[in-house]
Amino acid sequence: MSVIIPTMNEEESIGLVIDEVKSALGPMLLEVLVVDTDSKDRTREIAAGKGATVVDEPRRGYGRAYKTGFEKASGEIIATLDADMTYPASDIPKLVGMLDDQKLDFITTNRFANMEKGAMGAKHRFGNWVLSATARTLFRVKVRDSQSGMWVFRRAILKDLVLESDHMALSEEIKIEAFRNVRAAEVPIRYRARMGDVKLSSWRDGSGNLKYLLKKRF
Repeated sequence: MSVIIPTMNEEESIGLVIDEVKSALGPMLLEVLVVDTDSKDRTREIAAGKGATVVDEPRRGYGRAYKTGFEKASGEIIATLDADMTYPASDIPKLVGMLDDQKLDFITTNRFANMEKGAMGAKHRFGNWVLSATARTLFRVKVRDSQSGMWVFRRAILKDLVLESDHMALSEEIKIEAFRNVRAAEVPIRYRARMGDVKLSSWRDGSGNLKYLLKKRF
């Protein structure tokens, strides 16, 4: 399987994330693709030193990084993670097993089911609630956490999904497309406090995501 990790200045944590991925997956792991959007620190050097394939993506954007990763991935199963140690890579084997056991094509994760203290601020929580409620209302998808960045899915379904956003809205878009077009489910995970600087702007990214939902629906 392929694990895709988008990065921008994550030298503090990227090595730990890759170590956790390798420890969790062992022989299941085909490749770790670190899609780097012009980091100015040692992110790429550390990732390559840990055995990851570093893909340079000069075009900025969370969605653009993931779409580039999807194009490069060769595994039949793809898993995604942030580079800041927030998501539990140790859960990936369990989620892969669920794809087969429950005959699913796509699994996303719910961070709010088991969130560590300090992992997310009140403003971010409120914004996520607004976006998730809007997605459920506009698209009739049963998703509690529309902004989660940890997914496990079959690479073959990408041809059935219309993914247009190059920005943060890709996170909600891939869930909407999956729940409408393939067999999808949402699974609770433990969400941890991040390492390194926060890259997300709650108001800017939140308002952009809300506008994208309205644009996609209408």
